[in-house]
Amino acid sequence: MSEPPLRLAAVERRYRTEAGELPVLRGADLTLAAGEIVALVAPSGTGKSTLLHLAGLLEKPDGGEVYVEGRAAGTLSDDARTAIRRATIGFVYQFHHLLPEFTAEENVALPQLAAGAARGAARDRARGLLAAFGLTGREDHRPGKLSGGEQQRVAIARALANQPRVLLADEPTGNLDVGTADRVFAELLDQVRHHGVAALIATHNPELARRMDRIVTLREGRVVEG
Repeated sequence: MSEPPLRLAAVERRYRTEAGELPVLRGADLTLAAGEIVALVAPSGTGKSTLLHLAGLLEKPDGGEVYVEGRAAGTLSDDARTAIRRATIGFVYQFHHLLPEFTAEENVALPQLAAGAARGAARDRARGLLAAFGLTGREDHRPGKLSGGEQQRVAIARALANQPRVLLADEPTGNLDVGTADRVFAELLDQVRHHGVAALIATHNPELARRMDRIVTLREGRVVEG
């Protein structure tokens, strides 16, 4: 039986503050199956972003472990975690974080080039992804010439550029109007389901959450079914 793309086992995370140690996650467990889309719905300040950062190997857990395709990855060296993240994980932020000096196509091609793809292949995949997100004709525009919804679609295309096994998204439509958010989210779901990606998507929008396979939340530092 194949290993799940992502599994968090008894993950703990604490932050040091002037008042002392602040425990945020206290033994959080979560497993994502291939092709499963899970909504993470939790109030601000409960550790939602921390959980995503640990799952995405952007932070190290203080306890427990993060398994990516069965490999214990959370406590590896920074370089090793970066290599796994680049090959296996896509991340979408609420604010797109596109590189303003590069075109939409270049923003989507850059992660592929960093992973060793040939320039022509990276360009072709970038154009294909942008077309899938309804951005044909916008490939040569820099972010400043794109609408908020277009920029976020570029960001999602970029996250999918290296064909990740896991997609993590932190309020990916949180700064968009309702209509644009619905269209962007529909395109995201279509791409994730089509490619069998395991996805964990944090959202405050209950309507979007209900369109996913299941809903989880955070309670007293642990993951529970929502």
